[in-house]
This record gives sequence, structure tokens and C-alpha cells, in this order.
Amino acid sequence: MRDPRLPTEEISNMHAATRIIREEHAALSAMLRSILLLLVEHRRKGTMPDFAVLRAMLFYVDEFPEKRHHRKESQLLFPKLRARTPISRELLDRLDDDHERGERKIRNVEHALLAFEMLGESRREAFETAVERYVDFYLAHMALEEREILPLAERVLTEDDWAELDRAFLANRDALAGSEPEPEYQALFTRIVNRVPAPLGLGPEA
Repeated sequence: MRDPRLPTEEISNMHAATRIIREEHAALSAMLRSILLLLVEHRRKGTMPDFAVLRAMLFYVDEFPEKRHHRKESQLLFPKLRARTPISRELLDRLDDDHERGERKIRNVEHALLAFEMLGESRREAFETAVERYVDFYLAHMALEEREILPLAERVLTEDDWAELDRAFLANRDALAGSEPEPEYQALFTRIVNRVPAPLGLGPEA
């Protein structure tokens, strides 16, 4: 998924890792907003959501952004920035802390979903609130990285730094950002794309 917020010329001048981070952010933002749209629509109609689809969407968030995307940032990008400049070290510490808290937060959302599925209407509001808080947290986190960290990286990192980062981010790409899914994840992405509302997926618009 090309980041629609940036002109094509600006994207073409970025290093591959920067472009991939932005593309994966755009895909994740679309996924999170799709979850919110689904919940709003089902509340409006007074119907229960498709819990299997919600589980698949939350599993994607846990499996790819939390365990792959974030770890490359915390283990590769952020240490390189700390080595090259004293600028934004407190911000990098905050973003690392966000990554750790994000893994706990998604578990809370998944538990709230299970409670909603098992116990019904009495747990709808708690699940919706958990999702809304998680989405707000995540969107703010990604916006901060794009506004402060990625421009700094483009200024201070060396070509050797970028060569290593580009290799790392080109591996294990996110299928929802436009890459071919790994074989074991093919069914997951097919399910999400076919059932999630447009424009992220092929399902009917919420």
C-alpha cells in the first residue's frame, strides 16, 4: 500500500526502509480504522460483529506490526540513531516503551474481544472502549515516528546504516502493505482481504 499522504517524488527519494515503514504504517492505520468502522456499523444496526474476522484482524496486528515491524525499529533503527546523534534520545526511549506497552495492550484488546464473544452484549462497550484506546495510542505513536524519527534518520544515518536497514525491512514484508504473504500466512491474509470492508479489503463498505 503506497502511502497516499506523500507525493510520488518524495517517496521515490526515500531509502527503502523509510518507505517500507511508512507503507506498513499506512496499512496498519487502514486496518485499525476498519475495525472501528465495523464496530460502529454493528452498534448502529444492533447486531453482533463477525468475531472470526475481528480475531483475524487483531491477530494480524499482534503478529506483524507488534512482533516484526516494531522489533526492527527497536533493535535496528533506534540503536543506529542513538549511535549517530544525541538528538531525540528521550523520544526514542519513549517510542521503545510504546513498543513494549503495545504488546500488552493488544493482549488486553484480544481478551476484551473474547469476553464480548463469550458473554455477549454486556461486554460490547468494554471491547469498543479497549479498541478505541488502542487505536488512539497506535495512531499517535506512528504519527510521532513519521514526524520526528524518520526525517532525523534520513539526515544523520550513513549509507552503510541504510544498507543494513533496507535489507532487514525488505525481508518478511507485510502483505497488507502490498507484499506477497509468506505461505503460512496466505490463508490469514486471504480471509482478511475478502471479509474486511473496502477500501482495505474486498468486503462491502461499512
